[in-house]
Amino acid sequence: MMSTLLLKFSGPWQAWGNDSRYTVRSTELEPTKSGVLGLLAAAQGRMRTDEVSDLAALRFGVRVDQPGTVEMDFQTARDSKSGKSWPLTKRYYLADAIFLVGIEGPDELLSGLEEAIRRPRFPLYLGRRSCPINHDVVIGMVELPLLPALREQEWLASERHRRSRPNPANLRIVRDSEAGEQGQTARDVPVSFSQERRLYTWRTVVSEDVVTVDNPDGSSTFDDFFEVVRTG
Repeated sequence: MMSTLLLKFSGPWQAWGNDSRYTVRSTELEPTKSGVLGLLAAAQGRMRTDEVSDLAALRFGVRVDQPGTVEMDFQTARDSKSGKSWPLTKRYYLADAIFLVGIEGPDELLSGLEEAIRRPRFPLYLGRRSCPINHDVVIGMVELPLLPALREQEWLASERHRRSRPNPANLRIVRDSEAGEQGQTARDVPVSFSQERRLYTWRTVVSEDVVTVDNPDGSSTFDDFFEVVRTG
């Protein structure tokens, strides 16, 4: 039987790099599959050279409950032996974002992952070590496929964010495609996390699903199509 494990990502800072190079470390606007699977592998205590094909086969999706804002941080470093300064780096983060993350797969595997996240073998981060995970990360397993699970879970946004949105409000879903679906390609499915040679392969991503939720704290009732575009 296939179920979906639901997680809440709501740390003050998150960083989900998918195309970071040299002195610029970017972030995507929602969690990446490679980043989340890396978190799951760390929770289980897997080493970087361990097999991850079972995790890569899981279906993955994210609902953007609170998009947050992109912020940049300048960072410097110095070689501890030579004293030489390294180049200034720009690191981008998502501040004040909240995501509902869904992972669909076999019950036995998901149950083990849920237990591992509750009692992780290695420290867990929301993309980077400077982004500690929130204490209430685990929502739990539901006996639903990925998309219905993401659609039916209650809205996780803060009261302040709800007041800034209309009533009703639209939430964007970004997920793995199903057979025959068209979408955009992303190279963020891990083959190996080895530090000597990290390998990733491609997946097709669908980002057109929108969930409409009741928002009694919202300012008014109107079509918020442009709000979806702005926050997407």
